[in-house]
Amino acid sequence: MKHSSNMPMAKKNKLTKFRAKVFKALSDPNRLEIVEFLRGGEKCVCEIIPHIGVIQPLVSRHLRILKDCGLVKDRRDGVRRLYSITDSKIFETVDSLTPVTIANLSRRVIEQIAVEA
Repeated sequence: MKHSSNMPMAKKNKLTKFRAKVFKALSDPNRLEIVEFLRGGEKCVCEIIPHIGVIQPLVSRHLRILKDCGLVKDRRDGVRRLYSITDSKIFETVDSLTPVTIANLSRRVIEQIAVEA
């Protein structure tokens, strides 16, 4: 993807809003767990429910949010609805938060708290 500095302002704003929508969808631990679970391929809601450990209406709600921002797609298979990731590149974003990155971010937060105290 091209760097956003070459885009007109209106396009930048739309791109920024869309990115925020994707990151908001990924900010919920259950939704992130669903994305990780779907890394293994297409899954039925009946497989996602026990993996996530929440009731069906909540899983459906999380899947709707992931679908609304384009991360997940679904298809009918008889009476079942199967879900999968639309673009595996999303895993690059998820995987970019390595333990080292998380440790560095945590250290900076702790340093900032210490300075503000």
